[in-house]
Amino acid sequence: MIIEGNKFEFVDTIENPISVADSWVKSPNKLGGGNGEAKLYVGSKDKIEYFFGGQGFTVPCFVVKKDLLAYMNAIKEEYFHPSQNYRGKGEMRALWFERMAKINALPDIITFHIKEQTQIGGVRGYVNSSDDVYQLIREISLPLVSYISAMHLIYNGHPIYYWKLFADFQEIEKRKAYIENYGMSSLQDDDDEWIVCEEKPTRSASMRYTREGQDEYRKKLLEECPFCPITMINEESLLIASHIKPWAVSTLHEKKDPNNGFILSPLYDKLFDRGFITFSDEKRVSISNWLSRQVKERIGIKENQFFQFLPINSERAKYLEYHRQTVFKG
Repeated sequence: MIIEGNKFEFVDTIENPISVADSWVKSPNKLGGGNGEAKLYVGSKDKIEYFFGGQGFTVPCFVVKKDLLAYMNAIKEEYFHPSQNYRGKGEMRALWFERMAKINALPDIITFHIKEQTQIGGVRGYVNSSDDVYQLIREISLPLVSYISAMHLIYNGHPIYYWKLFADFQEIEKRKAYIENYGMSSLQDDDDEWIVCEEKPTRSASMRYTREGQDEYRKKLLEECPFCPITMINEESLLIASHIKPWAVSTLHEKKDPNNGFILSPLYDKLFDRGFITFSDEKRVSISNWLSRQVKERIGIKENQFFQFLPINSERAKYLEYHRQTVFKG
């Protein structure tokens, strides 16, 4: 694979994305107390030692400036209209501009090293770094609505690890819907894919919400294509009306516009929604390398596969351009 003009050999992607915890981010982004800790929980010790090359590893890593800029643009709505009570909530908009300026001043590829925290007992595996870009990732990450993935590559015969920061649109959506519906009576809907449960902060009760206007949205999509164009499944109870531009960052019109969607079966809805697959205007699929090698082998479709019945028109193509640029984990 080619990254910023440099040729790398792909080995694998870490099995599970790395959650951005409140304990790890810098102070203005925090939801709770404390000042934040630089050690990052990555996964179980055995799995991270296998992925990063052995017990007590210290390994070179890199991030790409355009990836950081893409993340900041994807998460911009959360900075401008927070769904969570960040410690610096009143200054988040200004912080977005300040952090974008920092990123723009960086070179195209920025390297750093991470080291396993072997002094920490137990089965949980942590890494840490004193390098500037690692601290920058802590600075721009928002807890619970961001996550990191890592890719094992070979460059000039040596291992190196590509890190990329992502916005979690689904989590942002749930948290915004909780704020909008807090205190309202529970809503019911026979169409389960439009229902999300979210516990109140007190954990004393739970609530349900539905996406307003989605019955009509789904109906129009089914009228256009009454089956999943990937699997050809036509059982309506197994089909999901999936948004191309995520609900969390769509305008009111875009949320209800059937051109901003496809009918998909659950696996492919999830892959598309999370940005692990996308489509070209020519109805061909791209599959993200941010899926592990094992998962890519098991999802049942191949890179550049053509799907004849995928309904793409000029309006849907505009939404797909957004998906390819902002949602897809390329």
